Amino acid sequence: MSEHLDLADWRRRVAAAYEALRKDTRAEPARLLGFRAAKDRLFASHPSSPVPAAARREFRGLAYWRFAPELAFHAPLEPDPDAPPLDVPRSGAGPAMAYARIGWVSFTVDGTATRLAVYWLNEYAGGIFIPFRDGTSGSESYGGGRYLWDSGKGADLGSRGDELVIDFNYAYHPSCVYDPIWSCPLAPPENWLTIPIRAGERLVPAP
Repeated sequence: MSEHLDLADWRRRVAAAYEALRKDTRAEPARLLGFRAAKDRLFASHPSSPVPAAARREFRGLAYWRFAPELAFHAPLEPDPDAPPLDVPRSGAGPAMAYARIGWVSFTVDGTATRLAVYWLNEYAGGIFIPFRDGTSGSESYGGGRYLWDSGKGADLGSRGDELVIDFNYAYHPSCVYDPIWSCPLAPPENWLTIPIRAGERLVPAP
């Protein structure tokens, strides 16, 4: 299979995994653990995995925090129709990516009122994008942030009416964490949280 067909298949498989997740009626954390196991298998075996080919033989799965039920929310989208366009910087080489802030989601973490901007990708076929940094970024998780939603690639937890499913247990690292050949959009300053979010994917702890 060609490199381009491999990448197309990777994106299709990732989108299918999220579609299956949205249909999964099991209670947490069984639902979460099943999703993580499937993702680990995909990362270990697919030719377009962000894990470099030379490292896949020794790959034993991604590092995760334990399930934190208090970090899962259904948050209404608070529209922000007058927000100006935003160029989101990327890791490595490549121009910034053009997004529009379409609104905000608000929730409370450990007694702290918190909100994140919700973006719409103005390129390709569009899609909702929610990146964030937090108090673990740069030490326990990637310094450029993690993602909650990237619906342009099918990676989203779904919505109920005007409420978005915001579940930090499914927060994940961009591909550039595993290999610098990937260029990934980074969380803008308005989505830098000061509180630590110890849920979802983390960096492998130092030995």
